[in-house]
Amino acid sequence: MPIYEYRCEKCGHTSDKFVRSMSSVVEVECPECHSTDCKKAISLFGTASSSHSSSLGASSCAPSGG
Repeated sequence: MPIYEYRCEKCGHTSDKFVRSMSSVVEVECPECHSTDCKKAISLFGTASSSHSSSLGASSCAPSGG
């Protein structure tokens, strides 16, 4: 079951939503202001491939030099 991230165009709040299938039409309501003007946001988690995630270990966050 895919998880999509949505951003409210009215207040800017972001939220996640489980979707039954990728082709489902889903109406999303903002949990903060209850607006239905929500757009699907690009989620880095959803677009990252497993081959790249293994190269993003803790060492990439460590300071360099020194």
